[in-house]
Amino acid sequence: MSELSVRELPLFPLPEVVLFPQEYLPLHIFESRYRAMLQSVLKSDSRFGVVRWDPVTKKMADVGCCAEVIKHQTSQDGRSNIVTIGQQRFRILEIINETPFINALVSWVDDDQISDSTKLEELKQSVAVALKDVVSLTSKLTESDHVLPDSLPNIPRELSFWIAAHLGGPVASEQQNLLELTDTYQRLSREYELLDHTRRQLAARTALKDTFSNADQANN
Repeated sequence: MSELSVRELPLFPLPEVVLFPQEYLPLHIFESRYRAMLQSVLKSDSRFGVVRWDPVTKKMADVGCCAEVIKHQTSQDGRSNIVTIGQQRFRILEIINETPFINALVSWVDDDQISDSTKLEELKQSVAVALKDVVSLTSKLTESDHVLPDSLPNIPRELSFWIAAHLGGPVASEQQNLLELTDTYQRLSREYELLDHTRRQLAARTALKDTFSNADQANN
């Protein structure tokens, strides 16, 4: 392991929050130790680690995502509002100290090299179709306007991170599993399973809604 792949990093454990690369995370800093952490990181490279804290097990995850502060505003009482963006993932190697804030030795995590780009591209296309179907069916079922962003990532790895970050519902444990995977194909495969399951459920509910709607029209 090269020296460049290991560094000290302040950690910010957050209950049921999983940050992914290139995703924005606004935070309100009010606890004294995290005020101290923010002052410290702003004097260095503006980076700290966001790690999921499980309130049930009272444990911190082993893998998190580095956050870079891109905007910050501090009020007279010392509280701060900041906006961060996810950078590299990391694995905690060792907790160096816990006061005044948690500081750890971490190693960077990246996805493995792609062995079959054609197979990965085919999977990415299937995932993209499933995602569009879920959004379309949700719009139809809720009679609202749900659209995908124009800037949806086209690179498989980046798309897999985007989907993982935008999973709906209380899915922090699933998101953590996706964050820890180092195989883009496996991550997209799991996301396809989730999207396809949701697509089938939405399609069934939409068909049921259409049946009742047609019945009402016939009776009128």
